[in-house]
Amino acid sequence: MVKKIVFFTLVLLLASGTALFSEGENLRLKIAVMGPGDELYFWWGHIGLIIEDSDANKNSFYDYGVFSFKSNNFFVNFAFGRLLYHCSVSTAERNLALYVYFNRDITIYTLDIPAAARAKVKEFADVNVLPENRNYYYHHFRDNCSTRIRDIIDLATDGQFKEQYIQTPGRFTLRQHVRRHTWFSPAVDWILNFWMGQVIDRPITVWDDMFLPSEVGRTIEDFLYTDADGVRRKLVTNVEKVFTAENRPGVLDTPRRQWPRELAFSLVLSAIFGFFFILQAKGKRIGRILAGVSMSLAGLVFGFAGLLLYFLSLFTNHDYTYQNANMLFCTPLLLASVPFGICYALTKKQDKLVFYGAALRFIWLLSVLGIFVSMLIKLLPMFYQQNLTDQMLMLPIALVFSLQPVGLCEIKEKYLKRKKA
Repeated sequence: MVKKIVFFTLVLLLASGTALFSEGENLRLKIAVMGPGDELYFWWGHIGLIIEDSDANKNSFYDYGVFSFKSNNFFVNFAFGRLLYHCSVSTAERNLALYVYFNRDITIYTLDIPAAARAKVKEFADVNVLPENRNYYYHHFRDNCSTRIRDIIDLATDGQFKEQYIQTPGRFTLRQHVRRHTWFSPAVDWILNFWMGQVIDRPITVWDDMFLPSEVGRTIEDFLYTDADGVRRKLVTNVEKVFTAENRPGVLDTPRRQWPRELAFSLVLSAIFGFFFILQAKGKRIGRILAGVSMSLAGLVFGFAGLLLYFLSLFTNHDYTYQNANMLFCTPLLLASVPFGICYALTKKQDKLVFYGAALRFIWLLSVLGIFVSMLIKLLPMFYQQNLTDQMLMLPIALVFSLQPVGLCEIKEKYLKRKKA
């Protein structure tokens, strides 16, 4: 009887040990990196965790980048930097088929992770998608779909992933990474970088680089770690290019200098605006009308951009818009150019023309002075914002408008002579 008890006890222990040993053996982990899409919020690519379960014959795609325009107060929360994202799980095949349909690159990285670590990752991912755990507040640089996958890789390697890259200098600043993806759209490239302050110009590490899905793929491909048995292992065993997008602007390997393009564009506009003032000086009424409309439109564009800049910097949780020297020269005051410019264009009274012209000159002169101040403060080490593109776009235009009335002095002289007579 005793022998039977001992025998069955040993059998149970062996069965339990086999179960413990085999935990995670049925799992395989992959990282899917998708390239940019059409919509602005897809320009930086996407990433997901794929867990293949051979026992359940199931391939699951864990996605940390899910949001809905229909969620409560979506646009208000987005404006104030309180955007709620969540993690979801769905069929991997269906997800990948959608990315093919929308013409986006797909690269799959198969990971070499010990069975116990694979089980730990699956348990962690399954807990993440529970209703009480799945929501999180999105941050473009610090907490997004990519950084969440980065952290899971760190979990799978017992912290070795972060340990290796948390101190390793990154290739670029955050701004340079952004511009690698926005270069093909000058307007979007300008406005996004105009709104972001010097906090994104600080030196960063490879760990910080991985706010981008492509940087996660780039980094894990060469990563080596030591497993629990002391064996040195390569994290990625296979890289498969599943789909290559067609006719889509590529991501630059290195960021381009944007300020020469903006300066050239600004000089062309300034020359056109200057021509309007020359026409005005020759007594052509159309010149004054065009000059006034130009100042109104420029004031509307830059004033509205400045208004949003002040809002983002002072009243929201978008911390990457803080410490922005562009506030010195692109202010909501420029919106005053809209009514003044229209009045300048339409008035027929010379005394009012002098007043509107002087008001417009003063408004744009403040911008010129602000640009020079924003340049001079960079002589101090605490000011390092890379905003030369913004300065070069505005400086020629602001100079033309601040010196505008090439003909205003003549109008004033004629008016004074007529008044004396």
